[in-house]
Amino acid sequence: MKHARLLRIKYKIMVICITVIILPVLVMTISSYYSSERLLAQNYTNLLTDLAKQTNIRIDEFLKEIEKITLLASNGLSDNLSATHEGSFPIQDFLRDGDEQNEIAAYNILMNYIMMKDRVFSIYLYNLNGGQDLFVSPNQPIDPDFKVANELWFKKFMHDNDRTITLTTRIDEQLENKILAVSHARKIHDVASGELLGVIVVSIDIKFIEIVNRNLQEGLRSRFMIVDENDKIVYNVDDRLIGTLFRDNVRPPESMNVVVTSPLSQQKWTTYLYMPLDELTADGKILGHNLVTLAIVMVLFAAILSIFLSHVITTPIKKLLRNIALVEKGQFEQVEHIRSRDEIGHLSVRFNKMSYELKRMVERMQQEEIEKAKAEMRALHDQIKPHFLYNTLGSVKWIASMQQADKIVEMTDALISMLRYATRSDGTLVTIREEIDNIANYVRIQNVRYYDCIHMKYEIEDRLLDYHMPKMILQPIVENAIFHGLAELEEDGIITIRIHAQDSNIVIEIRDNGIGMDQYTMQNLMEEKSGAGTGTNGIGLHNVQRRIQLHFGNSYGIQVASQIGEGTIFTMLLPAITKTM
Repeated sequence: MKHARLLRIKYKIMVICITVIILPVLVMTISSYYSSERLLAQNYTNLLTDLAKQTNIRIDEFLKEIEKITLLASNGLSDNLSATHEGSFPIQDFLRDGDEQNEIAAYNILMNYIMMKDRVFSIYLYNLNGGQDLFVSPNQPIDPDFKVANELWFKKFMHDNDRTITLTTRIDEQLENKILAVSHARKIHDVASGELLGVIVVSIDIKFIEIVNRNLQEGLRSRFMIVDENDKIVYNVDDRLIGTLFRDNVRPPESMNVVVTSPLSQQKWTTYLYMPLDELTADGKILGHNLVTLAIVMVLFAAILSIFLSHVITTPIKKLLRNIALVEKGQFEQVEHIRSRDEIGHLSVRFNKMSYELKRMVERMQQEEIEKAKAEMRALHDQIKPHFLYNTLGSVKWIASMQQADKIVEMTDALISMLRYATRSDGTLVTIREEIDNIANYVRIQNVRYYDCIHMKYEIEDRLLDYHMPKMILQPIVENAIFHGLAELEEDGIITIRIHAQDSNIVIEIRDNGIGMDQYTMQNLMEEKSGAGTGTNGIGLHNVQRRIQLHFGNSYGIQVASQIGEGTIFTMLLPAITKTM
């Protein structure tokens, strides 16, 4: 039959490579989006920077005004706003002499100045010359019980040599409603004597910044703030944040926002204005949503395509690997045919042919091994002439009995029992009880030779005595223990046979207290094919191992452990068989 044309794997790889074109398209889309986003962010950065600078100019003007008032009050401020030599110091005149005329003059001139500045100022004139204080506030009620001398800042100001001090945003305790304000204080000295007459404090409601920011959009107003040199918030729409650390509360992450900063010239303050990147424009959101949608669609497409390609390419390979694993386990009949018209399918056809030939070869080898084992057993049986030996040994036993040779009688009786056991043809399996009885007869014969120096100990669970095992597999091991372990021992030898259950198996341990063996001797012992190294043709350990594995598989068999001077342990693993196979 003519083979179908192969669809080579390289063509499938070409299909995968074509799909990779999607990747550069995705990269270009993302790059375009982020480039547009960066350009938009740069434009907004420039816009916010200009807004911040313009706002700073207005704030600086207000701060200059409060400083200008204190300066004019200290150096002289007349009712016509011109300084003269005589009658040109109404503020100082009030501090020296607080009569009604001087008070009215000082009050009117300060109120006129306040009225020209959006009525956001409050002026406090504290008299240190023993006279009364003067408070000018157009919109806020004054708290007459407030004592500035108790304020920490005032005490420190009086103690220092500084002539002016600027107080950052704080609660104005002089006003009854306790508003937040920025204040500037200046000491007023007599122009003639230099005597300290008083202190003038100009307080400006922090809400003046809202007047400055009235041209900003509502969203930008909430994202405008002023921070001092100590990173404390001077102004924020949320009054609760004023006075807290900027970095711990509202500092916007620059990775997610357009942030601009601009320093003020009048104070060591910095204005912050920011806008979240995701609020720049509605177009940016639409572009981002479209990109996410496109990415999801492409990911789903790539996932479906990869699953399909993975299935097409790897399924035959997985089937081939499964077939290989089945062949490794010897399960040739479960190998399935792979229907794939490519190199893998062609390889599968070749593999199936190879596994079929391998199966035939394994079956042939197994049959040959079985036949060989049967031939060895038949040869063993044929080596013994049962009827002739029974008659001869019976005569020997009768003569020995007549001559009262008890040892010969015992030895002959044990040998007859062994011969009957060995020549039985009722199957290859016997009970553990029968195998132990055969070992007892064998040791009786050997004790005649070794003058009763061999002692047997049995540690066997009673319920295991009726389990079945291959015939004549313990005798070669006991024989090895006697010839290789106990023969050269100067004291009595002890052979212990211990049989116990282990899961669904039976473990037989044959332990002796002989001279032991080295690794080389143990290896030769397991590989020799003669009768336990005795020079006779018997059933050696190699044949015992092979018989067990032919019956039950390679997971069963014999293991040997020995050290010179510490005896030898043979461990035999057999399946638990409750009836004859």
